[in-house]
Amino acid sequence: MTVTASGTLVETLVDQYGRVHTDLRVSVTDRCPLRCTYCVPPSGSAPLPRAGALTSDEIVRVVRVAVACGITKVRLTGGEPLVRPDLVDLVERLAALRPRPELCLTTSGLGLAERAGPLAEAGIDRVTVSLDTLDPDEYARLTGRHALPEVLAGIAALPPGRTKVNAVMVRGLTEHAAPQLVDWALAQRLELRFIEQMPLGGSPWHRDDMLTADELLAIVRTRHRLTEAPDRTGAPATRYQVDDGPAHIGVIAAVTRPFCGACSRLRLTADGQLRSCLFATGELDLRAVLRSGATDEDVADALARCVTSKSAGHGIGREGFRPPVRLMRAIGG
Repeated sequence: MTVTASGTLVETLVDQYGRVHTDLRVSVTDRCPLRCTYCVPPSGSAPLPRAGALTSDEIVRVVRVAVACGITKVRLTGGEPLVRPDLVDLVERLAALRPRPELCLTTSGLGLAERAGPLAEAGIDRVTVSLDTLDPDEYARLTGRHALPEVLAGIAALPPGRTKVNAVMVRGLTEHAAPQLVDWALAQRLELRFIEQMPLGGSPWHRDDMLTADELLAIVRTRHRLTEAPDRTGAPATRYQVDDGPAHIGVIAAVTRPFCGACSRLRLTADGQLRSCLFATGELDLRAVLRSGATDEDVADALARCVTSKSAGHGIGREGFRPPVRLMRAIGG
């Protein structure tokens, strides 16, 4: 693969199964002020050494090369990306790339109220906020912080039409909150997406204990009429029209309805490791490539090698499946 000095696309990132990769998820930090029960083990987790994290210059360089290789959408994740002090400057630099990728942000919402305006001005196109319950006490039990008002203020500060809310429903803890979340999202004119709990956190995970997409939909249907909408975007969420529209909710059922066959994602961890899948057991050390005096062509070749190594699917539930050693916050959401 060759990338010219002007960033001209020479070859797209296509894996051995013909999947074209257009989506790069970049973790800008593994740090997060929350301790969500499905994300962090009871014993806690040590953050990565700061010296091992990619610099803004390195992130911008990787994204520039990736865009030249066909990446059209970049999502900044964490940990909690808002704890990175230079986040607004990083967004501004990424928005200046040509061709310009769509820039998205996934956040818990802590600190968002103060930074929503500057981030929008810098170039963030869309924001996804994680919010699993509207009950303040449940929120504190789930996340370890009494911060629900701060999260809601952050959502309210975002520009209309650019926000989605993701909710992980946990059996025995928050599944009863699903209808209330739908009602709230409809009132706020936000698109809500439910996500099946995946084997990525520090707590033991058993598929039989997981709240499935079908169970979630049954709970929501006790209050709302849902009609599955045609898939026009190729996104992982199955969308449902609520009460004959125009509002929709989505369900991301990575476990019971895997969408691996259409996956177009590549991941870059905060410490510069390339991952072809959220559940990949191997990584490619792009940080070492970047810090070895590599050319842009070397970086492009590393991206291509990672994509080529991608498996057909994550294999959750199959014999021999092993969850990744890294926690979700270390991989990037």
